[in-house]
Amino acid sequence: MARQDKGEAVGESGGTVYDRRRFLRQVGLGAAGVAGAVLLDGGASSASPFISRAMRGAAASPPVLPPGLLAAAKKEGTLNLIADPYNWANYGTQSTPNTVIGEFYKLYGINCPVVNPEGSSAQELTAITSFKGTPKDPDAVDVSPEIAEQGVAEKAFAPYKVQTWKDIPSDMKDPGGAWYGDYYGVQSFATNTKVVKNPPKTWSDLLKPEYKGQVAIVNSPAVAGDAFAAVWSAALANGGSLDNIMPGLRFFQKLKDVGNFNPIIANPSQVASGETPIVIEWDYLNLAYKKQYPDIKLVVSVPADGKFANYYCQAISAYAPHPNAAKVWMEYLYSDLGQLEYLAGYVHPARYAAMAAAGKIPASLAKDLPPASEYAGLHFPTLAQINKASAIVVANWDKMVGGV
Repeated sequence: MARQDKGEAVGESGGTVYDRRRFLRQVGLGAAGVAGAVLLDGGASSASPFISRAMRGAAASPPVLPPGLLAAAKKEGTLNLIADPYNWANYGTQSTPNTVIGEFYKLYGINCPVVNPEGSSAQELTAITSFKGTPKDPDAVDVSPEIAEQGVAEKAFAPYKVQTWKDIPSDMKDPGGAWYGDYYGVQSFATNTKVVKNPPKTWSDLLKPEYKGQVAIVNSPAVAGDAFAAVWSAALANGGSLDNIMPGLRFFQKLKDVGNFNPIIANPSQVASGETPIVIEWDYLNLAYKKQYPDIKLVVSVPADGKFANYYCQAISAYAPHPNAAKVWMEYLYSDLGQLEYLAGYVHPARYAAMAAAGKIPASLAKDLPPASEYAGLHFPTLAQINKASAIVVANWDKMVGGV
């Protein structure tokens, strides 16, 4: 089941390179793999009770499609998808209701087979060129920013701007419409309030003596994208920037020096037991733990002083055998309905800020998420910034902090 994207990739120079799925997931752990639970249990249906309740409460309508588009798409009859795991970001399958793919099929009756569901972003791009001119070519892909930029350079994508284009943040889309971000994760604190009565709200809070030995991350940031993002979030809160991650390393060094850093690889069962009652991790993972362990009253918050995020991208193949179906897919994904289907899988959709400002997040879903205000002012890195920062972390983590 493990997607190649989940793991660590070593570039030509020997340094660690993170693509989007590596960046949004823990290395070696997937959407259903952390101690048996993240978005969903490994063997569970994507149509979880939480998702079903959320969507029943959503007053979202399907997109109003451009004239003639749906008829042309229905004539094609198929949408070729690739590398969309059923239990990741609430994708599901066309037979599972209240999921991204399931609702698309229900609305339009267009078959949506998913090949190589656990494949990597690089494999998605390779498939576009390998199957060029055949009915097997992917119609749409869900790839990392790194691969999205490579696809533009190779002219592998067909530009298309959805009707909600203006709601997609400018730093999450190609100006020409070749690709655009579909959802993102944000670094967050999760606190077991049965053990810690005063949950931290800022990075500086983590240095308080009351948190002695209680703060943990999920692995070494030299190998794990999630932990790498935690260091970058700390940098933003301590005088650093997307171009300067070193203050984040110095912060973790200080956290270790004062005795608050717990140098073990944290997992949700340890958070629940109180062994590591404060964990720094992607919000969508922590929100899933909150559902998994209701008795510990887990509090999940986005730190007020270091809002770091990263995302995936959608793109249409330049050689799509079903180009109209692909356009309908894009219009659906970026409609209110499609975006809420993503949100029901705990990942934040690209249009989240605009939808929250317009009051379009249903109360049944919002009550399980941190306040929308906590997601204001997010920082998204570029590929060049990721490569630069990862090299610095790989070179310095063990000698400055180490322990995990």
